[in-house]
Amino acid sequence: MQEDAEIAIERLDGAGAAAAVPALTEILRDAVANGASVGFMDFNTSADFERFWQGIAEQVETGAVLLFVARGAEGIVGTAQLHPVGKPNQPHRAEIAKVLVHSGARRRGIGEALMRAAEAQALAMGRDLLVLDTDEAGAARRLYNRLGWTEAGTIPRYALMPDGRDCGSTFFYKALPSPA
Repeated sequence: MQEDAEIAIERLDGAGAAAAVPALTEILRDAVANGASVGFMDFNTSADFERFWQGIAEQVETGAVLLFVARGAEGIVGTAQLHPVGKPNQPHRAEIAKVLVHSGARRRGIGEALMRAAEAQALAMGRDLLVLDTDEAGAARRLYNRLGWTEAGTIPRYALMPDGRDCGSTFFYKALPSPA
């Protein structure tokens, strides 16, 4: 992917999410091909990734998921999801999921920009406690630590890497500042 100076972070509606499925499918395929533990295995196909994103687009349409993308001159290069928790006793909480940046667009601050957009949206919705989990050995841990997230702990063997090796997951939380 070519490098560009401007990356725009956008929150997609249902139609935008549906239209973005091909680009999001490629980002997920790239993540798995590069060894990311993001819920899929080496044997999963582009059709599996596409079905996943179609399901997310349906959830975006209903408001169950908020979907953010990073768009540059080359198209969509990153994504993140915000899942407001729908339980009556957790109206203050949301989860961050699938923060993915295409390998050809990394090290440009895209992951950080996606996280900041998701955090700002959560706060605007009155969600001031966020949680997420990530591969215990992945580079994303450095990002979350740098952004002020707190490590709650690691569960060994929580998931598998795409090649079938065990993968521990480190859980993080972040208490957002209440609006003044």
